[in-house]
Parts: sequence; C-alpha cells; structure tokens
Amino acid sequence: MAFVPTGPEASFFDALDRHRASLLAVVKQGAGEVPTGVTRVVSRFEDSVGLQMIPQCITRKIKSDSPKSVKKFALILKILSMIYKLVQSNTYATKRDIYYTDSQLFGNQAAVDNIIDDISCMLKVPRRSLHVLSTSKGLVAGNLRYMEEDGTRVQCTCSATATAVPSNIQGIRNAKFLLIVEKDATFQRLLDDNFCSRMSPCIMVTGKGIPDLNTRLLVKKLWDTFHLPVFTLVDADPHGMEIMCIYKYGSLSMSFEAHSLTVPAIRWLGLLPSDIKRLNIPKDSLIPLTKHDHMKLDSILRRPYISCQPFWRKEMEMMADSKMKAEIQALTFLSSDYLSRVYLPNKLRFGGWI
Repeated sequence: MAFVPTGPEASFFDALDRHRASLLAVVKQGAGEVPTGVTRVVSRFEDSVGLQMIPQCITRKIKSDSPKSVKKFALILKILSMIYKLVQSNTYATKRDIYYTDSQLFGNQAAVDNIIDDISCMLKVPRRSLHVLSTSKGLVAGNLRYMEEDGTRVQCTCSATATAVPSNIQGIRNAKFLLIVEKDATFQRLLDDNFCSRMSPCIMVTGKGIPDLNTRLLVKKLWDTFHLPVFTLVDADPHGMEIMCIYKYGSLSMSFEAHSLTVPAIRWLGLLPSDIKRLNIPKDSLIPLTKHDHMKLDSILRRPYISCQPFWRKEMEMMADSKMKAEIQALTFLSSDYLSRVYLPNKLRFGGWI
C-alpha cells in the first residue's frame, strides 16, 4: 500500500529539493564515491568518507607462547571458531549472545567487543560480514518500509509509535528526507506533536544519544539508497556536536569501517548557537559551559574536518565566546510546541541548515 502524503503542499519542500539536487550533482561528479581497500591503522580524514584508517598499519602481536598474551590469543581463537560456525550455517548472533556462551571465560562484555573489533580489522571486513550483530537501541518513525533479512516486512508509521532500528536490512522503500534527533525525549515529543504527519513524507531516527552501530548503518543505508537530504537536530552543546560528528564523519574507534558508516553529506539543522541569540532565548534558560565542555569543544575545533566546515566553526566559536550552552528544550520558553510547529518547519522551508 502506497503512503498518502498528509504534509504541506509541494512548494514547501522547494529548498529541500534544491538541496537534494545539489547532493546528487556531487555524487554524479564522483566526489561522493567511497574508496575501497580501507585498512586498520592510524586515522586520517577524507572529506568524502570521514575518519578512516591509513594504509601504514600499526600492529600489535599476540603470541600463543607468551604468558602476557596467551589468554587473549585463546579468546581470539574461541571467537574465531564461533564466527566460522555462524558463517557456515548462515546464522547471526549478537555480541551479547557470544559473551553469554561462556561468560566466565570472557570475564566481561568489553573483552568480547574488543576482540570482535580486532578480528574485523584483521580480516578487513565489516562486522556484519562476520555474522555478528549489535543489539539495537535506536528508534525510527515516518514514511518508511523495509524488509528484514528473514523476509519480515516492516512498515513504520507517522503516529506516536516508533519502531526499533533493525539489526539487518535487505531492502528499503519509500523514503525522501531524514531527520536525525539526538535525544529520545525530543524524538518522542516530535511524535506526540504529529511532526512526521505534518512534514510528510519524512523519516525520523534517534540513536538515543551516542548512536549504536545499527542506527548508523540505517542512516548510511538510507543515504546510499536514495541520496536523500539528511539533517541533525542536537543540543547546542559540545556533546550534541560530538554526536553529530559521529554520524557525519565517524569515530576513531570505528574508523576501519568508515566507508560503511559515515554520511559526510549530513547537515546541521539545529539547535545552532546563533539561533539562541536570534530567538532571544533568555539567559536563565541557558547552561554555563563546564570545564569538561570547554575541553570537548576545543578538541572538536582542532579536528581536521572542522577546517572544511567554516560555518560549523563559526557556531562553535560563538558558543565558546558566550560560555553558554542550550538544550533543545530551551525553545519551550517561546511555546510548548515551538520546536515542531515553528522552528523545524521554518528551517526546512527556508534552508536554515549549515
């Protein structure tokens, strides 16, 4: 059954359509193509991919006859044997499943997680190719249908009920533009305000903070399949900016999988530090930057990809100068539904992203 648009008239999306046309032009020119052969090593930045590994590998030896590494060696072999059985039988397991096969042997979940990442890097394949999945924590809602690998057909809705982000997808249909929401509370409030229905066709995703692997894979899949505009809605604070950077450019810990996780075409929709000043948000609705916030902000400003984003840098410097941060909820000072009724619709209609 086809989705019936219930959102604004077509002209509302003129700015979005122009933005998508520019994205498609970049892809056709080849700037959006992803190079192959990414290997595990020290990270470098490439604008079309994000943070990725450089070819000169830094290796760590683990010997079977060394008292210091014999247990690590044994655990790697144990997990390799489990991966082999999963691949042979064409079945999948989560990292948590693997841990509970012998929790006393592994000791803790982090040991399993680190070894699986090491194996993925060593074999130069995505974790999904090892038939090892992560447990999803993200949610998705809106005009989206997809098929899970087992053949189950899932149809998301524009109602107040969201669907858990799938761990493995075979096909996706019916998508136009995507809004990534940092926090679950904001995501749920937008659903309660019928934002998806009023802005239809649209898709919303939240990773509930720092995104898990499955949420990042879904965002990447939507971009690769449709080259649809992708926007982020995060708090105007260093933590929100960090989360936005993970979606757009990736993280050091997963840089060996940058080509399958990052979406450099992502744009920052809000909340911008300049919006705080423009909308005259009162100072008592703002929060002073902590010492940790200042350190995080300085760290982000020193990253190589910020030099490619002068408008981002300007917003971050504005925050540093003001020494204040703001949560998205600060917009409720204007009205309880200002975010869904005024702020986001105006941003989308008039191209208020950077």
